[in-house]
Amino acid sequence: MLSFMQLGCIKDVVVPQWREKGGAMSKWITRFGSLVMAVVIAGAVAVMTPSLNLEAAASSVGSSSLGCGTSVTRDATLTLNVDGFERTVIVHTSNTRNSVPTPLVLNLHGSGSTALEQEEFTDMDASADANDFIVAYPQAHIPDGTGFDWNVPNATLTGGRAVPAHAANDVKFLTKLVGIIEGKYCVDPRRVYATGFSGGSREVSALACVDSTLFAAIAPVSGLRRPTPCPTARSVPVITFHGSSDPVDPFRGNGQAYWTYSVPTAAKDWSTQDHCTSESTTHPKKGVVLTTYSHCSGSAMVELYEILGEGHEWPGGPTLPSELTAILGPQSSAIDANSTMWSFLSKYHL
Repeated sequence: MLSFMQLGCIKDVVVPQWREKGGAMSKWITRFGSLVMAVVIAGAVAVMTPSLNLEAAASSVGSSSLGCGTSVTRDATLTLNVDGFERTVIVHTSNTRNSVPTPLVLNLHGSGSTALEQEEFTDMDASADANDFIVAYPQAHIPDGTGFDWNVPNATLTGGRAVPAHAANDVKFLTKLVGIIEGKYCVDPRRVYATGFSGGSREVSALACVDSTLFAAIAPVSGLRRPTPCPTARSVPVITFHGSSDPVDPFRGNGQAYWTYSVPTAAKDWSTQDHCTSESTTHPKKGVVLTTYSHCSGSAMVELYEILGEGHEWPGGPTLPSELTAILGPQSSAIDANSTMWSFLSKYHL
């Protein structure tokens, strides 16, 4: 059967990837099956569309989105040729009239996972509909089991594996992808954001360093890093979520080769990067500790939500089966990552 969530984080702890077995996730099977069919159909259509046209549109995007007024569907799977590599991205929008400039959120999957699995795992389509933004789920390119890994700059893959020679440059891909989407959809270029889970979160951290004038703010989940070097051209607002009992990417650090320092250290480093001068700790909800760095340059802020007792999860995400939480650690409904991050992201624009 098709895997509902491989979540490369499972591979991170060297155990077999979980496969959907039927009843435990029955409430998702109907929707998942329809998504698979949508990918097959839309993928076939996208393959017939010359990808070079989309990339050419990306290169000409200026202060406004060229995609405004074009015909779009609520859900589409695009197959693109970027820098000689075939890439996949799932795009969801509720603005099918495609006439009003709309915020865009890139949502990156974890190691060993896929774009489709990230769409289901985070349930961000519902948030996009409720808050009128476009969400795009790009797919990494380095094969890893039934999924893919991101080429995070200056970092090994899970298990200490080296990045394959001549692997796609994912920072360049994601940068170009924003332009490609702007050429097809009615995007507000001032309000482009990025989030991701685990390995996708580490890739988003790198994007913020390299593309600080493209992404207005970022929201890494279960994987915040502050890369070195980090040549930002402006202060980048950061909101991040991490479980205190994460067994894959431990909250206190000392994990795999790519995960040496703690999440609080990463947040503190971002506050230094953003020239923040004030730090406070609050408890906004039971089971949640919020560390806030404020009075930063450019009105930026850095917010770290520590979810007490939670494992390697997407806070407030769909309920996972016990076979999976036995590996990833407990889930928590103490806070909803989607709504909380959107309240933060939507405050910022370029």
